[in-house]
Amino acid sequence: MFGYLAEHFDLPILDWIAANLWCPFLDWMMPLITLLGDAGIFWIAIAVVLLFFPKTRKVGLGMGAALIMGLLVCNVTLKPLIARIRPYDYQFDHFGVTIKLLIEAQHDFSFPSGHTIASFEAATVLLIHSKKAGIPAMILACLIAFSRLYLYVHYPTDVIASVILGIGFGFLGNWLVQKGFALYENRK
Repeated sequence: MFGYLAEHFDLPILDWIAANLWCPFLDWMMPLITLLGDAGIFWIAIAVVLLFFPKTRKVGLGMGAALIMGLLVCNVTLKPLIARIRPYDYQFDHFGVTIKLLIEAQHDFSFPSGHTIASFEAATVLLIHSKKAGIPAMILACLIAFSRLYLYVHYPTDVIASVILGIGFGFLGNWLVQKGFALYENRK
């Protein structure tokens, strides 16, 4: 199934991006943007900072809950279970084509995109609470997701599924924290 999808949907999109959008500026910019999604550290740092202020504590907890769910479901469970090889490996294994990577080769599986999930989880929680913070976060999440395609380390279907999962975990993490605070307040 993944082979058919890769050859008839995913790789043509990645190849179009490579043929039409690769340029020196983006070759420099996309590795920097993708760094913001590495291990979710950027988003974790924002969540931790938000925990220090009573006014934003629920937002930080919601982001934290979403990020933990995404890590457990996507990175710990789905990646090894689905075990989809990276697009540059697929190109080499099936067509003998070597893709010039602008970043180090990734050492885990392709589906889903952890960078994308973490970014959309955090951005969704921020957007729920504040358009002022959420809109720039969503723009950054979109740039991080696109960087994974530009850098040829994820298939478009990885990224699309990861956006959906990330938004879902963002809403769920936020909902769980809101329910937890409501239960706590009712017990007082």
